[in-house]
Amino acid sequence: MRYAYGVTSALLLAGSALTLVTGFPAGAQVAQNDQSEMRSVVPRAGAPSSFADLTQQLQPAVVNISTRQRVKVQNNNPFAGTPFGDLFGGGQGNGPQTREAQSLGSGFIISADGYVVTNNHVITADGQGEVESITVTTPDGTEYPAKLVGKDAASDLAVLKISRPTPFPFVKFGDSRKARVGDWVIAIGNPFGLGGTVTQGIISAVYRNTGSGSAYDRYLQTDASINRGNSGGPMFDMAGNVIGINNAIFSPTGGSVGIGFAIPAEIAAPIVDKLRAGQAIDRGYLGVRIQPLSEDLAASLGLPKNRGEFIQAVEPGQAAAKAGMQAGDVVVKVDGKDVTPDQTLSFIVANTTPGKRIPIELLRNGQRLTIQTVVGKRPTEEELAQQSFDPDAQEDGGFGGKQQQQSGSVLQSSLGIAAIPLTPQIARQLGAGEDAKGVVITAVDASSDAGAKGLQRGDIVLSANYVNVASIADLERIVRQAKTEGREAVLLRIQRRGAPAQYVPIRVR
Repeated sequence: MRYAYGVTSALLLAGSALTLVTGFPAGAQVAQNDQSEMRSVVPRAGAPSSFADLTQQLQPAVVNISTRQRVKVQNNNPFAGTPFGDLFGGGQGNGPQTREAQSLGSGFIISADGYVVTNNHVITADGQGEVESITVTTPDGTEYPAKLVGKDAASDLAVLKISRPTPFPFVKFGDSRKARVGDWVIAIGNPFGLGGTVTQGIISAVYRNTGSGSAYDRYLQTDASINRGNSGGPMFDMAGNVIGINNAIFSPTGGSVGIGFAIPAEIAAPIVDKLRAGQAIDRGYLGVRIQPLSEDLAASLGLPKNRGEFIQAVEPGQAAAKAGMQAGDVVVKVDGKDVTPDQTLSFIVANTTPGKRIPIELLRNGQRLTIQTVVGKRPTEEELAQQSFDPDAQEDGGFGGKQQQQSGSVLQSSLGIAAIPLTPQIARQLGAGEDAKGVVITAVDASSDAGAKGLQRGDIVLSANYVNVASIADLERIVRQAKTEGREAVLLRIQRRGAPAQYVPIRVR
């Protein structure tokens, strides 16, 4: 950006007057949505006659975010390993190949020195992909290489940093707690890569719970059009404050149907501050599997619906189990806060400091009782994914999805399987004993001998070549040794849910 400077006594006097009026030194960069700037551009009370002035003031701080990724894909070349393999572009190997991919999203600048807020999923690669670079493009078309300062999967927030000699236009967070259903809002972003798109609407609901079970399943709902590419962009109120970060849509068609969700500023702002400062984000955790108190469930217990949450299972060794909570309990109040659809158990606990001792009121066999609980520390999203395993689910993208990242390339390239460690939680879900040892198959390449022999997701590998397997590294080591010794197959002992363990020879490829 270029600036022209002209120095005259009149300008100097004007600058002095400006300093006295605004409280800022002459020429200082202030927030685009500072109240001294907003008075002349905000629409009148009630239905605005136009959003043009408001948009013109705020749009310079909204940016486009793109990533360049390297994604691993499985080579399905039927002639791999033969003299004809190169004819199909797959080379001689039959292991994972890579391809380039891109993603697009939105964000906004929150400081003159170039800190940018967006969604974590905008700058995170899918599956086994790896982000090679992140680029931030400002409304004037200038591209800046961005550095990832910090990201948080649980809240789906990320902070980036861009730099230039001159200050950036920026905006500030507002107070989303003041938002009311029916308030006007505007969303600015880059849907489908169409930069600088502005949409308007109203707040349709506050503290909307979408039923995802997330620790931060509490959104502002809007009918302002939000589509793919709007993720990470700001939602503004009529005073120009960022009261939400556009995050997701509900759509059976893939496009906007008037139901969009934004992360409230009251949730986002403290997390952004911690990410910007490089601080760890610790959240509370009880270790329970819960479900809302539906009408039928409430009727079966003789309780009013939509008040409290039902405990389906308690994880051994975690805070809830230590406090004496049991499956079948109904939690109605946590640390003095009522558990409701708008204020879920997960939300209350996640926003409680780990190590804090809190009272939990619950109903058990029709009796109300209060127990004292020391809140634990919430595991990472990756650790939670390991604890929750659905053997009947299909991995995103098939062979090579997110959970397979831990399996290592040896198992995929040599046996055609992907696997994760067997934890006590997964063992319970698969009907095995909590002290069972092994690895769990998460995906099988249908073209491999493992696929031909009927191995499937949810099978537990107990041993290989008569050696017990306790980790991914154990199984990889046995496979490498077999190949070194010139063996053409590995003998696996497989435990399948509801069936006795059996030995299955799998040819090494």
